[in-house]
Amino acid sequence: MDNLNQQTATHTITLEPSDTRRLATLCGQFDEHLKQIEQRLNIEIRNRGNVFALYGDNATAQAAGQLLQNLYQETTCKGDLTPDQVHLAIQQSNTEMPMEHYAANTAPINPSSGENVESFTVIRTKKGNIKPRGASQQKYVRAIQTHDINFGVGPAGTGKTYLAVACAVESLLRDEVERILLVRPAVEAGEKLGFLPGDLSQKVDPYLRPLYDALYEMLGVETVAKLIDRNVIEVAPLAYMRGRTLSNSYIILDESQNTTKEQMKMFLTRIGFGSTAVITGDTTQIDLPRRSQSGLLHVCQVLKDVEDISFTFFGSKDVVRHSLVQQIVDAYDSHEQAQGDEPK
Repeated sequence: MDNLNQQTATHTITLEPSDTRRLATLCGQFDEHLKQIEQRLNIEIRNRGNVFALYGDNATAQAAGQLLQNLYQETTCKGDLTPDQVHLAIQQSNTEMPMEHYAANTAPINPSSGENVESFTVIRTKKGNIKPRGASQQKYVRAIQTHDINFGVGPAGTGKTYLAVACAVESLLRDEVERILLVRPAVEAGEKLGFLPGDLSQKVDPYLRPLYDALYEMLGVETVAKLIDRNVIEVAPLAYMRGRTLSNSYIILDESQNTTKEQMKMFLTRIGFGSTAVITGDTTQIDLPRRSQSGLLHVCQVLKDVEDISFTFFGSKDVVRHSLVQQIVDAYDSHEQAQGDEPK
């Protein structure tokens, strides 16, 4: 990318101060970072030293210029950039195409719509601070902080469960709630629970492992074990919630696409005073029997007009895992839409 023609460039930036090491870090080995940005944003980047010319759609080129400046700033304190960091920076910049409508008859939060996204501090936990990435995650966290009942709906890798656990941990550390309840429906995903060793609690424990992992990362293994022993943190299958009233608690229902309509209603009516509930799920990964309607799909229709309940819908553009995960989600969506269009 040695050739540079600023006169015909859509947008030109100069990165200061000019530092050979930092510029090499920004571009990556064999310009892999620049090529990743070009491919994802459908633009062309040429540079000579610290001067970068960007060719493509004007708005996208300007956004890419800002992205390059942000990445260059990161080279001052973080050393080498990795392709994963560049991927996440692109996700956070919201320069790609807006996400598609994720759930039928519901309006997703569109980070490219021009709505003002409030800038707020990171989520503080015992083991470190967590910063929401991108407009959708920021709106999701802000909704959780300002609503008693919240729904986070979207594909794997968008941070729905992780951020909900982070908000719960922060509230517990601030003494805003007395306990955290992490709940999952014990639905078989191809494997039979009966073949697993132990009692019911031990059988469903593997299903709750992602919740444990998030807690361990934010509080530490020993602290989590002590809080579970004291019943400050309770991890339980959804069936254990019937008949209870959950007050002064932070309740997270994960994998809620595998609840039935009756189970979802049961769970929502357990919530008492001083409590916050976050319900997360992916409507494309339902493991219920074919004749059962997902409680998550149903509740999105039933409660969509209730003002005090928040719904945040994520799309493939919000995936913050490996870049291939986003492509996998898109490929499955396209395939399922094509299957739906075929005559029966």
